[in-house]
Formats: sequence, C-alpha cells, structure tokens
Amino acid sequence: MPAAQPAETSAGAGTGNLAVNGLAPGHVLVTHGHFILSRHLCESVGNEALSHLWVWTFTHNRICTYRHEKAPEEMSGGLGRLLRVGVGNWPCVLRLPGWFRLAGPGEFVKWNAVTHTNPAWRLSPALSYFTSKPPKGFEKFFKKNNESSSENPKGSAEKAKAAGPGGSGGGGNRKDDPSWFQRLLKGDFPWDDKNFLGWFMVVTGVASGFYMFYALEPSREISWKEFVHLYLARGVVDRLEVVNKQYVRVIPVPGVTTENNVFFTIGSVDSLERNLEAVQEDLGIGLAHRVNVVYSTTDGRSSLLSTVTNLMLLGLMIYMLRKGPLTGGTGGLFSVGETKAKMLKGNIDVKFRDVAGCEEAKLEIMEFVNFLKNPKQYLDLGAKIPRGAMLTGPPGTGKTLLAKATAGEANVPFITVNGSEFLEMFVGVGPARVRDMFAMARKNAPCILFIDEIDAVGRKRGRGNFGGQSEQENTLNQLLVEMDGFNTGTNVVILAGTNRPDILDPALMRPGRFDRQIYIGPPDIKGRASIFKVHLRPLKLSDRLSKDALSRKMAALTPGFTGADIANVCNEAALIAARYLNDSIVERHFEQAIERVIGGLEKKTQVLQPAEKLVVAYHEAGHAVVGWFLEHADPLLKVSIIPRGKGLGYAQYLSKEQYLYTQEQLLDRMCMMLGGRVSEQLFFSRITTGAQDDLKKVTQSAYAQIVQFGMSKKLGQVSFELPRQGEMVARKPYSEATAELIDQEARNLVNSAYKRTEELLIQYREQVEKVAKRLLEKEVLEKSDMVELLGARPFAEKSSYEQFVEGTGSFEEDTSLPEGLKDWNQERTDEQEPTRQENMT
Repeated sequence: MPAAQPAETSAGAGTGNLAVNGLAPGHVLVTHGHFILSRHLCESVGNEALSHLWVWTFTHNRICTYRHEKAPEEMSGGLGRLLRVGVGNWPCVLRLPGWFRLAGPGEFVKWNAVTHTNPAWRLSPALSYFTSKPPKGFEKFFKKNNESSSENPKGSAEKAKAAGPGGSGGGGNRKDDPSWFQRLLKGDFPWDDKNFLGWFMVVTGVASGFYMFYALEPSREISWKEFVHLYLARGVVDRLEVVNKQYVRVIPVPGVTTENNVFFTIGSVDSLERNLEAVQEDLGIGLAHRVNVVYSTTDGRSSLLSTVTNLMLLGLMIYMLRKGPLTGGTGGLFSVGETKAKMLKGNIDVKFRDVAGCEEAKLEIMEFVNFLKNPKQYLDLGAKIPRGAMLTGPPGTGKTLLAKATAGEANVPFITVNGSEFLEMFVGVGPARVRDMFAMARKNAPCILFIDEIDAVGRKRGRGNFGGQSEQENTLNQLLVEMDGFNTGTNVVILAGTNRPDILDPALMRPGRFDRQIYIGPPDIKGRASIFKVHLRPLKLSDRLSKDALSRKMAALTPGFTGADIANVCNEAALIAARYLNDSIVERHFEQAIERVIGGLEKKTQVLQPAEKLVVAYHEAGHAVVGWFLEHADPLLKVSIIPRGKGLGYAQYLSKEQYLYTQEQLLDRMCMMLGGRVSEQLFFSRITTGAQDDLKKVTQSAYAQIVQFGMSKKLGQVSFELPRQGEMVARKPYSEATAELIDQEARNLVNSAYKRTEELLIQYREQVEKVAKRLLEKEVLEKSDMVELLGARPFAEKSSYEQFVEGTGSFEEDTSLPEGLKDWNQERTDEQEPTRQENMT
C-alpha cells in the first residue's frame, strides 16, 4: 500500500504512550506520556473491519478509559491502521503496517522518531508469561516461532529494517540486548524476559513475607478477663478503638509502658458498651475517668497486601510448574513413580579376580550367569533356572563386591538398585517403582537384577500398620508378586544382599523367590592370604619383600578380619609409608597398620600422671602374665602402655583359627580378661575404672555360656536367644524365676574365674612386678622380651601360617572350577547333546 510521507515530529507531552502488553506479538497499550510502537509487524486486513482504539490514561494514579472509534477510511490511507483484538476481557490494539495517527491535534509520529519512554506503567507484559496464544480468529496476523508472516515475509522484514534501532519498544525478542539485567540498568524494565519475571516474583514474594512477619508491629490477642484485670483495673487504658465492629484495639495511656497492639474480639458493639459500663461501675471508676470508646474502619491496606502476597505466591508456583522439574523429566514430581534402578553397561572395573576369600560363593554366582548364557546345559536334565539368591553375612565380607564383579564380567544386562530407593514420602511410590523396575528387567531379559540392602524393604510384616510401615508392606507385597506371581515367566535372575537375614519376611525367603541363600562369612586364614594378595597388587613394596610370603604372614596376624578390614590394613600401610616419605612399603608398616586397625590411633602425646602410668603398667602386666601361664589363652605378641584409641594400654594376641570352644577354654579366656582388675587389687589394694571394657566382655561371655550354650548344671541343657545390642525385648522367653537363676549362675561363674585369676597372680607375683617395671622403662614389650622375663611359655603354640594350615590339604585356597563352569560367561555354540549311553554312565 503506498504510504504518504508526513513530516516527522517528535511526540510531545500530550501524546499517548504505546507499549507492548505482551498478550500476543503486536499488541500495544496506550498510556499517558510518550509512546513507542511494537516491533512485531502484522499483515494488513480488509477495509471492512472497524477499528477500535482503547486509550488508557493515568491521572493522579487513577486509571480512566475511553474508546475512540473511527472508520477504516479515516485511519488507513497512507497512515496504517489500528485494529481492536479481544482476548477475554482485555482490550488490545493491533498495530498494522504503515503510519499511526494520534487522536491528538494532527501530529504524526514515525516508529523510530521517539526514544523516550515511560517504563513505570509497562506492567502488562507479565501477563504474556501465562497467556501467549494469539486471539482466536487473528492467528494469521501473528508470527509463529519468531518468523515473519507467510504472506509477505520480505515486506515485513524490510519494514522492520527500515524502523531502525531508534525505538525501544517493549515488544519483541530483545536479542540485541545482552541480558535483562543490563536492560534494567538502562531504565528499560524487561517484562518480556521470563528469567526477569521469575526473579521479580521471587523477590516480591520474599519482600511481602518479610513485611508481613517482621516490618509490621507485633500484636497480641487477649481475653476480656485479661483486659479487665491487667489493663482496665490498673488504669493504663486511654481509650478503646472499635475497628470495623469486629475487634477492639486497646490504646494505652501515653507514657505507660505496655505491650503494643493489644486487642480483643467482640460479638457486638452493644454488648461491649454494656459490659464495659458494668465493669467500670464495679471497679469504682468515676464518670470523669471512664474509658472513651471510638469507632474506626480500616482502609483495606492489610487485606490488599495479603491478596498481593497470595497472588505472588501463586505466580511463583506457576513459574515453578513451567520452569522447574515438576512438569516431568528425571527427578520430577510426576516421574516420582519411576524406578531408580540403573543399568550397568560395561563401565565396571571390578572382576572376579578381584574377589577372594569366598570361592564357594563365587561358584554359586558363576552358575547363575551360566544359567542365563547356556540354559540348554540345565534344561536337558530337567532343571529349572533358580529365581534368585540371597547373599547374607556380616558387614565387610564382600557381598556387594561380589555383585559388582558379576556386573563386570557377566555378558548379560546387569540392573542394580538399593532397597531404600523404593520408599519415599509419597504413598504408592514403592509399589510403582517395583513394577517399573521389573518391567525394565523383563524388557532386557535375560538379565541379572541386584537389590542391595534388601532389608530396608523386605522386613517382616505384621509389626503395625501405621505410616511408613504400611507403605513398606505394600512395597514388599508388590515385590513378592513380581518375583513369583502370575506375571513371571522371563529369564530374570534376582540377587540380593543383606547383613540382617533374621528380620526378613519368610515369604521373601522361600524357594521360588530366593531359591538359594549364600552365606559369606569372615574368611579363614587361606582366604585372608588370598585377599592380601589382591590388595597388595597396586602397592609399591620393598624389593626385599615377597608378596606371597608377606600375604601369608599378614593372614596369620589378622584372625577374624574381613575383606574390608584387610583392604583398610593395606591402605593404612601405604599411608604410613607416605607419612614418613619412604620410597616403598616394608613389613613394619603393615604391622603398624594392623595395630592401628585393632587398637586405634596411638597417642604418644597424651599426658599421664606417674601414678596413673604405674597402675596401667601393672594392669597390662596382669593380663600378660595370666595369659602366659594359662594353656587355652591366646599367645601374646605385644604389650604396650602407650594409649591407643579409648584405652590407656594395649595388648595384641595371636588368636587361633578355632570354631568350637570347650568350657575350660572359655574359662581361661575369662581369667585372662580379669587379670588386669585382679592385679590392681593385689598390688594397690584398690580398683580403678580401667577394667570397664574387660568386665563387659567377661559378663557377655558368662551369660552366653549359661543362656545360649547350656553350660550350667542348674539351668540344664536349654538355650535362649540373647537380644542384640540396641534391640528392645518386650517379653523374655523364660520366667522370672529362670531369669533370677540365670543372673545367679552368671555371677557365680564370674566370681569363680576371678578367684582362680587371683590365685594365679599370687603365685606369679614376682613375674608381674618384673613385667610392670620393664613396661615403665620401655613402654612396649615384644614377645622376645616376655620370653626373657618369664621364660619360654610352658605350652605348645602356633604362630606361623604354615603351622596354622598344616593338615588342611593345601597351603593355598582352592580356586579350581567344575567342568561345567569352565566357560561360565560364554555361550557354547558347539555344545553337543549327550548320548543315552553317556547319560546312563
């Protein structure tokens, strides 16, 4: 359309201000002051459409609106057109290509002729964040995906280019500005920027909350009786202000210190006046001193502030719904029912060669993988693939490590999940995650599914039906159904690990769900030697050390250690060597590491008084001498009076690899533990608190012999389960008379052990004094020092690895595989079916 070229004039003070309101691209809002036009250009429409122009003017902070109508002929021509567009009840103006003629005295203003704007009134673009669709019926006038109109993209682009950078309209995508913060510094409020809107709502909400909770003066509601006795009777009330006929604000007398903003609610004004008159008469207040009652109404500012705050919070919630993770995606609210299980894909560097000390358990796990890789080997014999295996045992024995090695070597998908990941704060999340996890496993079948710490979800049912317990039971029920229900039938093998099999539900442990229970206990001496070999591989040892010889010696020095303890010993040895800047690790570092793990940190700088040090020396000497002259006591390796951990002294013994104990052996151990207390009583005629840990162990041993092992003649051959440490026992499985008999028998057993120890130390009193004096001189005594002071031990003892494993068949752990598991993780393509004669053989 040809456009007349009017003379460009700057907009004066009387012209209106056109600012983008953001409801859709191209909308403008006429306000008081200067004006700018939207950068969004729209296609023209037919002349038959009537143009409506809504002009908003702001006068003394009050909004007035009026409508100005003109025929299209009067506003078109070479000047462009304005077209009314309705979005709900919001009046908008759509700017069409060309010039715009004001409703003023014939002034013409070009797009880029005005640079001054008034951003204080441009609040309406905030609405574009929630309403970004174009008006119904006018979709073709608006751009899609930041592209120009399809009818005349070239012309629109040329017009936009001709507009130049002079205008600073509120519309469009501000690609020329680096950030909303820089635009804000220039005086241009970036209402079209969503990040700015989010921060604006957050800051406004925080400021409103701060104002409501901190800026406003605190007020306290009181009762009518409190008002009468604490305020009216004391004469501190100046007047009462009835606000909105709902509550009464107590105004104190000037100069009197009382609480501010004290008020009480009323039912009606008439009853307030009657009650107030009666009370003042009862109190004898004269007419001249009566309390005045005034009436007032609030201006609604508090209500407006509350409404604004609620709107801001609502806007913040909507913003979080649009921008946050609540709309979906990983970790979102609506994806909370999705499983947390992870599929491991070849990024596990733990192999079966890194697992030692549990060869039988390794064979069981290898067989599970072989089930999945070569099912024909078992199906030909009529065997069924086991559903799963439960790995049980004390902490640190390698249950999770064995599962990691399975994931590292099995050529089948391996899915892992933790038992605690099923339970969340939302009801129904646990069963949903179980279903999703098994759906994932069936999709990737054949595969292995490992549930670590299954006791978090598999606890026994029936211990109450409240809150999280009910949710845990629902999750367990879903797990039971998925493992062995109507919807099973795929090759999914389930492995689980726990160190508390006693609290698991019996339905979870039955065959058909977990067909095998694989116990992984602390390794024996051969297993410990194999574990030491594994952990010695990455260490830089001295050239004079042989890894085989060192691993055997360390295995003999660490009875009862688990795989985790051995890994800790090897790491501590490396740390000790690095602490003193050694080039390599020697045997002495491993011995210090063992002492560090057993006894704790050595405290050479701890200050002990000479009297305390003397008591500690005789205490440790009593332990050493009693153990030296009792046949079934453990051989002594080292005794020290240097504080370690919580103890003031330390003694290291070489325990035997023994699984069965006689009553005589247990009694000798009790006497050795009582040697310190008896030595204190014998040499100082008083006792100290240093024997507290010894007495605790002696008491536990006595009760175990009587309650569990049936070693009491009076109680007989019965056994009761002792409660675990920290457990609450509601009801004992025996009567009060039996409990009293158990206490008496335990006390008699401890007293007899104490008397026997006392007799032994009286007999070897001189030897105790020798050892104590040498301890005060050297602080640490080795076995050679004890032989020098006490002579050779009168009983035969084993101290080397070869002596311990003698008679067990081999010096090394048996790691051979059965014939059917030679290629346990490989598919056999040339597998032949056995003949009838081979089957008969």
